[in-house]
Amino acid sequence: MMPPRAAILGLAGPVLAEEERRFFAESDPLGFILFKRNCETPAQLKRLVDDLRASVGRGDAPVLIDQEGGRVARLGAPHWRQPPAAATFATLAEQDLALGGEAARLNARLMAADLAAVGINVDCAPVLDLPVPGAHDVIGQRAHGRTPDMVATLGRAVCEGLLEGGVLPVIKHMPGHGRATVDTHHALPVVATGEAELRRTDFAPFHALNDMPWGMSAHVVYSAIDADRPATTSPQVIDRVIRGHIGFGGVLVTDDLSMQALSGTVGDRAAAALAAGCDVALHCNGKMDEMRSVMAVAPPLGEASLARLERGQQLLHDPHPLDPAQGLARLEALMSGRAAAEAWQALHAGHSPHSPLRYA
Repeated sequence: MMPPRAAILGLAGPVLAEEERRFFAESDPLGFILFKRNCETPAQLKRLVDDLRASVGRGDAPVLIDQEGGRVARLGAPHWRQPPAAATFATLAEQDLALGGEAARLNARLMAADLAAVGINVDCAPVLDLPVPGAHDVIGQRAHGRTPDMVATLGRAVCEGLLEGGVLPVIKHMPGHGRATVDTHHALPVVATGEAELRRTDFAPFHALNDMPWGMSAHVVYSAIDADRPATTSPQVIDRVIRGHIGFGGVLVTDDLSMQALSGTVGDRAAAALAAGCDVALHCNGKMDEMRSVMAVAPPLGEASLARLERGQQLLHDPHPLDPAQGLARLEALMSGRAAAEAWQALHAGHSPHSPLRYA
């Protein structure tokens, strides 16, 4: 039996259209990614996830979503809890590391419960990027701290909470997006920092979590390593840094190929990323013509990629029992103490919308 193809695709709306169904059945992508446009109610979303898996004939096909918390949460009110931003836990952890870590882990466990209930089995979280003053606010409150150790500690707490709930985490954006001065949705950032400094700072959280099952590449040029290509399409960055120095052994998926940081056609981008060493091409906007271009160049998954997928699955186990009401009550108790109250106040007091470190 032929392995699935090395791509993850989006779709246009909350119901799988017949054209999409036929296309997915014919092209057999590895999996799918969902956005707010696809998520209306729990019952509708569960049907959609089931229909997507049925279209490719694989009940375990990865279904991804970006459920970080804060402003990046595809599931929210009125049907789902709105999780706090990562920055909330970072500020709390600056005052009480154990408290911040427990809160981050429990919050992730509660997110996993919401995702698993509708069949979503991969969460594109946590963000391990280390923002610096002057960087673009595309990371901002999504960051888990201002030091490599803090980001690694809270990032691992999030990963453990997701895994305990039966959901695979995706560490992003490898090997570090925090220094980007432009938003990769619109332009290509170039980071001129030397490799030694990058290893000490930006790369460090990813090295600390190199045992995680999935990682997402950054559409960022690191000129000290490859001045011509962003990490997503750079064999030097992927081989020397992500697989080499960082030691990441999991599934490497691209960031969204429809983002304007990348040049060329969507098909060109997918081909370049897969040739550079990414395991899977990610295309999110659900536009059929672009998806056809991606699938025209996406080969069946190779043996190394299949082995990485299997190793990731082995990290999962039956979800730890959780009473959602008790879990939420415990999280609220953690967040209602003096340290948490001060953290919340600091997060929201006196910061401009464009402050790169709004939680401090």
